[in-house]
Amino acid sequence: MPETATAPPTPPIPLAALLAREELGLRQIAGPVEAGAAVHMVHTSEMEDPYPYLLGGELLLSAGVLLKDPDRYVSRIVQAGAAALGFGVAPVHDTVPADLIEACDRHGLPLLEVPPQTTFTAVARAVWRLMAEARHRELRRVTQAQQGLAAAAARPDPIPAVLHQLASRLGGLAVLLAPDGTELSSTGRAPVPSAGAALRHLARVVNPPSGATESPAPASAADSVPGAQLAAYALGGNQGLVLGLATPAREPGDHTVAGVAVVLLSLLTAPHQGADNTSRSAALVRLLLGARPAEAAPLLGPELWTVVHARGGRGTPFAASALAAALGSALVDPADDGTVRILLPADREVAPQPGWVLGVSAPVHTDELAAADSQAARALHRAAATRTDLVRHRGTSLAALLSPGEAEAHARLRLAPLADSPALLDTLRTWLSLHGSWDRTAAAMEVHRNTVRQRIARCAALLDEDLDDADVRMELWFALRWL
Repeated sequence: MPETATAPPTPPIPLAALLAREELGLRQIAGPVEAGAAVHMVHTSEMEDPYPYLLGGELLLSAGVLLKDPDRYVSRIVQAGAAALGFGVAPVHDTVPADLIEACDRHGLPLLEVPPQTTFTAVARAVWRLMAEARHRELRRVTQAQQGLAAAAARPDPIPAVLHQLASRLGGLAVLLAPDGTELSSTGRAPVPSAGAALRHLARVVNPPSGATESPAPASAADSVPGAQLAAYALGGNQGLVLGLATPAREPGDHTVAGVAVVLLSLLTAPHQGADNTSRSAALVRLLLGARPAEAAPLLGPELWTVVHARGGRGTPFAASALAAALGSALVDPADDGTVRILLPADREVAPQPGWVLGVSAPVHTDELAAADSQAARALHRAAATRTDLVRHRGTSLAALLSPGEAEAHARLRLAPLADSPALLDTLRTWLSLHGSWDRTAAAMEVHRNTVRQRIARCAALLDEDLDDADVRMELWFALRWL
């Protein structure tokens, strides 16, 4: 276990809220009171040293069955990052041992006395109930903030309105910074006077000067100064604009609220290219009136295009638009199956995007876009199967030796016994892509490894093939790619 434990991602509750539950009868008898300890979970243990089993942030409950060295016991609990210790009076001890009280005071660990009539289960149930209430409050707060931000974006002065709504919701300062750090618009109150300068410094992390670093800049960054929590978010659309936030504290849900504001501001600050919009409209009209894609495509500009297929976005609002803005394109199609398809000029570099899995086609002319669409789909499937953020189509393969029509006909014939079972086809494709690994296939498909074994055995029976044969695996893999 690492020296510094990280608390699990659950909504914490103040220890004071648990102490306020009168039906439990809990009483703090040692440790700091004013520190405002937060409880992330409850763990019951009678181990002499519970350190290896703690994640951090727990209210540890114990009756002291194996309590031998209170000072070492408390120091190990503190080292593991536990929030507090609840000591049950009875059946082992009639009162809380004095040396345990002294150890908790010495090491700064809140110590709660759990009366005999209160079971550890009742304490745990109260913590889960308080957490559920906290989660409900958090979701309600985020939902209200999203509605407020959306309404602000519809106002005649949308950018200042969104910043004002964000600052009021988070209780701090919201500022829009230019690429050179100039303050374009700001609203709210900075928690400390130094927050503005600290935000400009943090903005250079997400928007470093050209050539300052070889690695891609992160989409967001966080820091703190005495009295303030700082966050910086790069806006999409390659504008170099940064949203900076300075708040007195960082509350659950703040990042989600800020993410919505980032998407809205990215859209609002994107350059309004009237000529491009007119050309896109003209291309759409020609297609609707019967023109072939090759005839309408010149209106969109580039001669060569790249197709990107993507999955992810964590279900956040405007996820597809935000991804398209980050890649630098307005040509985006969020499909009903959850796949996002984006058309990019071939000279634009496609980099991995946080929260997304991407499949990228080879650069093609406009009359080859349908083939590029298939390339991107296959690349996305391989990226998902291999748990890779981004996979590019590799143009040199055996698939190029056959025409697409011949390859597809062969694939349908070869895999005909599995045609009525998408689950078997998906399992076979994933299993082959992961070199026959049962465990990795089960993890990738989120099923039990026995389910994978049963499905592969069924595939072998229906195909009447030995799937341990490398030649058979190769033929099936190419057939699955062509299908």
